[in-house]
Amino acid sequence: MKKIKLVCVSLLAVTTFSCKNASKEHSPNPDNKQTNKTEKEHSQYSLVVDSTKASFTAYKTTDRLPVGGIFKTINITKSNTGATALEALNGTEFSIPVSSLFTNDPTKTRDPKLLEFFFGALKNTELISGVLKVVDDKTSLDITLNGETANIPLNTEKLADNKYTFTGVMNLSKWNALDAVASINKACEALHTGADGISKTWDDVAIKGEILLIKK
Repeated sequence: MKKIKLVCVSLLAVTTFSCKNASKEHSPNPDNKQTNKTEKEHSQYSLVVDSTKASFTAYKTTDRLPVGGIFKTINITKSNTGATALEALNGTEFSIPVSSLFTNDPTKTRDPKLLEFFFGALKNTELISGVLKVVDDKTSLDITLNGETANIPLNTEKLADNKYTFTGVMNLSKWNALDAVASINKACEALHTGADGISKTWDDVAIKGEILLIKK
């Protein structure tokens, strides 16, 4: 009888020990949970440097006929990382060689005129430089042109988790560039004359930037 009791107790101990081990093996690992949480918290966005695009639309004649163009080269001189896309973009610095201007003019006369009579009438015309700023999810650009720096508020559109566009209006009077506007208007007087016989080049330019990011 004592032997039977001893065997039962032994079996009970083995069973209990086995169940505890099985439960331990199949229970969620708190260490894994912590690791996944930590990895998520440390995910970082960064700018895909060679994906950045910049375009503009200027206007001529009193009817405001649009003249579009791009800059083929954008040099990112400072980039950051961040837990969100906008956090990563804050403080991004760039420079644009004005020589990379392209308006797809079939006559191939517009770009040389813009370079000579508009940019050539400004100070320090080799580069347009800027800084993208983000404050409380509101974006803006500090642009340096003609030896002057001024801010452009931007409208931000999120096209995907990693793709954004920014649009704004550059009023050239803020950069003391009205003499350059007059210069290009005179050089293109006939082309900027509408049906009313008035030649006009507008001093506001619509700008647009497109940006891609990567998440690691």
